[in-house]
Amino acid sequence: MKVNNQSPPPSSFDSEQFKTEQRQRWDSVAQGWKEWWQTVEVAAQKVSDRLVELAEIKPGQKVLDIATGIGEPAITAARKLAGSGNNIDGTGYVLASDVSTQMLTIAKQRAAELGLQDIIEFKEVDAEMLDLPESSFDAALCRWGLMFMPNLNNTLSRILRALIPGGRLSCAVWAKASKVPFISFPLNIVMHELNVPPPPLGAPGPFALADISILQNSLSKVGFTNIQYERLNVTFEFPRVEDYINYTKDIGSTIKIMLSKESVERQEEIWDIVTEQVRNNYAIVNNQQFVKIDNECICISAKKPLQL
Repeated sequence: MKVNNQSPPPSSFDSEQFKTEQRQRWDSVAQGWKEWWQTVEVAAQKVSDRLVELAEIKPGQKVLDIATGIGEPAITAARKLAGSGNNIDGTGYVLASDVSTQMLTIAKQRAAELGLQDIIEFKEVDAEMLDLPESSFDAALCRWGLMFMPNLNNTLSRILRALIPGGRLSCAVWAKASKVPFISFPLNIVMHELNVPPPPLGAPGPFALADISILQNSLSKVGFTNIQYERLNVTFEFPRVEDYINYTKDIGSTIKIMLSKESVERQEEIWDIVTEQVRNNYAIVNNQQFVKIDNECICISAKKPLQL
């Protein structure tokens, strides 16, 4: 799937309808995330750790997490705020926001199980509608969420306003589709089998910020400075090919919607094709069950100037 990220959203694009559909999609796959989050976080934890490092988060600070999903990197930040050994002193605070009620339910459960419920507050809110006191947070985080924002500049402006002078933002986005087969490989096969065209150029989606200059330009336009980025390899592993397929079935809302119009027999046929292709391309040699998929993530950091 060719992705061109330099075009603006199409004129027919309805951002409000898109956001409503996104909320419904995330809610619909929340149960899948609850089942698979531990598998995903084995790989994704390094991204959360790096974002916390780039934001220079220290115990006692106030942190904002945008599009937290199942609670990351909010939980990683809360652990940092709590200090060594999770010796919580109550001085740190994380506000973790998301549009999905069901995803936030999982995030709250995770935080409670870790004893971090007094540090993290979860709030259901559209990131583009954040209404926070000016200069109220030391740092802001977002892991794989900005790509889905129809009005990126508006979201970044609200984040900037919420940060204290000198406050830092760190976020992660996916590289181009060909470098993120964990998502794109099964999706491309299904699109090919169903003859589904690629999404409109410029539409929000997992690879919408693969051209990092788009995010850099937006950050600069709204007033951020010291903008830097780095590329990070994220390796997802599954003990069996079937595990990866089941994960994709449970989590892949886009694929689920595409296949919903097909007969049960056709759905099974397509999943058999995906399974065989995954086995041929990503199963480890001499062990045709174990799946290992390398992907490229881009981490970017920026700073609110001391004076705007």
